[in-house]
Amino acid sequence: MSPASPAPAWKGRATAMAVRVVALLVAFSLGAFFVGGDSTPAPADHAEHVGQTWTCSMHPQIQQGQPGQCPLCGMDLIPVSSGAPASNQTVVLSERARALSRLRTEVVRRQSEGGAEVRLLGRIEPNETTRKNVTTWIGGRIDRLHVNVTGERVRRGATIATLYSPEVYGAHQDLIAARNQVERLSGSSDASRKLAQAALDAARERLQLLGVPESELTTMQAADVPTRAVAIRSPFSGTVIERVATEGAYVDTGAVLYRLANLSTLWVQLDAYESDLPMLSVGQSVSLRVEGLGSGDFEGRIAFIDPTVDPQRRTARVRVEVDNPDGLMRPGMFAEATVTAGGEIGEDAPLVIPATAPLFTGKRSLVYIELETQDQLTYAPRTVRLGPRLGDVYPVVAGLTEGERVVTRGAFALDADLQIRGGPSMMSAEDDRTPPAPVPARLPAADSAQLVPVLEHYLGVQRALAEDDLPATQDAATKLKNDVTAVTLKSPVPSQWPPLAKALSSHAGHITMATDLEGARGAFEPLSLAAERMLQQLGNPLSTPVKVAFCPMALGSNGARWVQQGDKIDNAYFGASMRDCGEIEATVGPGAHLLAPANP
Repeated sequence: MSPASPAPAWKGRATAMAVRVVALLVAFSLGAFFVGGDSTPAPADHAEHVGQTWTCSMHPQIQQGQPGQCPLCGMDLIPVSSGAPASNQTVVLSERARALSRLRTEVVRRQSEGGAEVRLLGRIEPNETTRKNVTTWIGGRIDRLHVNVTGERVRRGATIATLYSPEVYGAHQDLIAARNQVERLSGSSDASRKLAQAALDAARERLQLLGVPESELTTMQAADVPTRAVAIRSPFSGTVIERVATEGAYVDTGAVLYRLANLSTLWVQLDAYESDLPMLSVGQSVSLRVEGLGSGDFEGRIAFIDPTVDPQRRTARVRVEVDNPDGLMRPGMFAEATVTAGGEIGEDAPLVIPATAPLFTGKRSLVYIELETQDQLTYAPRTVRLGPRLGDVYPVVAGLTEGERVVTRGAFALDADLQIRGGPSMMSAEDDRTPPAPVPARLPAADSAQLVPVLEHYLGVQRALAEDDLPATQDAATKLKNDVTAVTLKSPVPSQWPPLAKALSSHAGHITMATDLEGARGAFEPLSLAAERMLQQLGNPLSTPVKVAFCPMALGSNGARWVQQGDKIDNAYFGASMRDCGEIEATVGPGAHLLAPANP
């Protein structure tokens, strides 16, 4: 049988072509499914491009009416989302596009009853006010410890240790001898009896001075032989939290043998982060759950909040006092605390939005609100002012009204789309670190004169920081704070002063409490912003011009401004290391206002 002849070449090429055709059909079908599910072929004349705007993903300023390549980088242009509005101030989505983007929105509401919950972790410790030390009232050798175990309860008056004291032994011998002498001279002359009684009284007094309680003197006086054992009794009741003494050791008068504490009340020392502190206050009720106990929660109240923050852990201690009558809680146990912050309800309760809604850039917060139209949903950015975070929500200070809907999921995608189209996104809007626009107010000469020492002592702070002189800085800040308190404007426009006074006084106070130059310079930036607002709103009260200077490298290259005198840069943020770094951005003459804030 002859071998099979090979297939003709044209048959192999036909098979390969058929495979390619099938692959192309499958790819086309899948692409149609994912793109929109519509398999209707597009017209050959590309009519779908009519009215469509094309842009470059790297250079959104490029806007063309037809596809092609970017003239700057050569990348293929991409279409702006179909159905996009002519305005680049909002983002418009169809119902299908909204479903694909998985956007979520919630209604701006007032804080519900109970407020936000703050959860803190801590540990149970003995109440420091109940701690007592049991000490020896005489020196000697510890022959026996009657309490050997930490955690044992001690009653007041109970014997906790026995000592041998040569001093007490010798004094007891003298007491017995004096007693025997009084008994032998009972029938002698009055003078002899008085001398013997005086010796007995002196022996008793000596023992009293050594610390022997009055209740034991009678027993010791009646003894036939001096005692070698001296009982040490506890003057307090409590639980032994530390045993210091050991048997056989020699101790001096006043040495600590035991440390006791009353565990009927305990302290729970909680660690609160800086962001939690605004929501905590002394007197707040706290619900505690102890990890080692599964028998429900314990109630307590905040008794103390540490005024300082740990520089390493960035936490402050919050102390809660709890009753422990049954002794279930023990020092060393871990506890979880729940504090309800801001329980206001009703019309006075603040508006709140979910913590996932805002987008942050610097000190500015941006949210996207949902606007309903006939057949599409429109989303617009809005700048808002928020308070400190309360659990899973932020209180709204300004920018939103009750009932509006904010985007809680997908806001970043909306912002990116708006940014590509050159709209007012979070990256393009001006940050509110810039002082607000000035509202000039003409002050009478008497009112303006009151502001002279305020600005002079601010300039004193600036010069002292530039000279790296912390004591002089804090001295000028103290004077500035006192000057602000003394200002009482009587002109028709004094309403602008109270917020300025509060800011100036607060930031000057922070400088006075700084422990180093870096801390003082950190508080100097907001103090300088307040000084700029004073120049904008109330003008320059000095008889000489002042300058507004800017250093782009200050505060970790974020840039910062300050007010100074003279044309030569006097950098308060770097001092001697880079004292001439920066540039003059504005000059404010005597009686003039700072017309516009310098650009950051």
